[in-house]
Amino acid sequence: MEMLTAPMGWNSWDCYGAAVDEETVRRNAEFMAKNLKQYGWEYITVDIQWSAPNAKNHEYDPFTELCMDEYSRLIPAEKRFPSSAGGKGFAPLAEYVHSLGLKFGIHIMRGIPRQAVHRNTAIKGTDKTARQIAKTDSICHWNTDMYGVDPKKEGARAYYDSIFELYAGWGVDFIKCDDIARELPHEEEELVMLSEALHGCGRDMILSLSPGPALLEKAELYKQVSNMWRITDDFWDKWELLYNMFERAEKWCVHTGAGHWPDADMLPIGPILQDYDKSIRTKFTENEQITMLTLWSIFRSPLIIGGEMTGFDEFTMSLLTNEGIIKMHRNSRHSHQVWRREINGCEFILWTAASAEGGQYIAVFNAGETDTEAEIALTDLEIYEPVDAAELWSGEKLSGVTSIKVRPGVHGAKAFYLK
Repeated sequence: MEMLTAPMGWNSWDCYGAAVDEETVRRNAEFMAKNLKQYGWEYITVDIQWSAPNAKNHEYDPFTELCMDEYSRLIPAEKRFPSSAGGKGFAPLAEYVHSLGLKFGIHIMRGIPRQAVHRNTAIKGTDKTARQIAKTDSICHWNTDMYGVDPKKEGARAYYDSIFELYAGWGVDFIKCDDIARELPHEEEELVMLSEALHGCGRDMILSLSPGPALLEKAELYKQVSNMWRITDDFWDKWELLYNMFERAEKWCVHTGAGHWPDADMLPIGPILQDYDKSIRTKFTENEQITMLTLWSIFRSPLIIGGEMTGFDEFTMSLLTNEGIIKMHRNSRHSHQVWRREINGCEFILWTAASAEGGQYIAVFNAGETDTEAEIALTDLEIYEPVDAAELWSGEKLSGVTSIKVRPGVHGAKAFYLK
């Protein structure tokens, strides 16, 4: 499926880990439909272990019993997703999300359930069994649910065809496939088989690959088989992780384009880690959150909210409803870092991108530890005539300028549209 703009949505992981339930998903979908849909936010995704009846938090229960059908396919745990009862799967929940004008996504793990292999259960569409297609030496090192599938084995493709047939029947619009992005080239054949099965299922679905860091030398493969792939391991609310993202974005920016998006991971904003403590909110400062949204948007990473949306305050909402920033996310082309240098004893970073509507974007980041001013000469951008500029966060207008003075604050950012 080709998309002209990077996906925007919400994922349950940052807030609820493996423990999200149906009521929570519905509540967040309702909030998005009412408050964010008009700005382009549309995907609601249920993250990992939705088939585990007793998931409690971000920590996995090793070798836990999962809910599974007779064809070795995981199904939602009725205890957590009651509308799935009677073999309906995620169809009722997806239908509800669709009724709000939104799209529905699920997380899956690469491979086939270990319990299916141990029980030697059937595979739909073939006389082969789970045990006959499993690649038992291909395991995830941080989750015990699955074995890999051996693409060389007869019945392997039938298994992947069967799970995507199931998801298409449920009405799934977005698949986040885990334990696959950084496992290349060891599991490359399985990724290709999985992608072909998804694209052959008869329903358009976004394919997102996790976890990162993805392998730069495999960029062309990711672009051919998927829509987005993680360029980082799990991203959390720590300045050092955000600081590191500048280097990752610089390396990956040339691979961003219609239908394929290097993914800087979820936005840990507002209330997060609610499965541990309902009082936990992002540790990012307001400046750091502005830097994150600015970098993700000019770079054109997918924008996936991680926090409990019903707990967002006015500032968090201002991040997600800034029309200038969202327009930059939609219209940036050929974005790249211009320079990274010390100014007045402080590290500043300059990015730029062409706008699909004409004109040019620039983003200036203070990555240092002091609040100081920098003056950006537009000749650094090969602009030699005076231009008009608008700062996207504040709305400040500048006329006929050849340089722009900025004071973003410690770990802060300014973004401008030049025309």
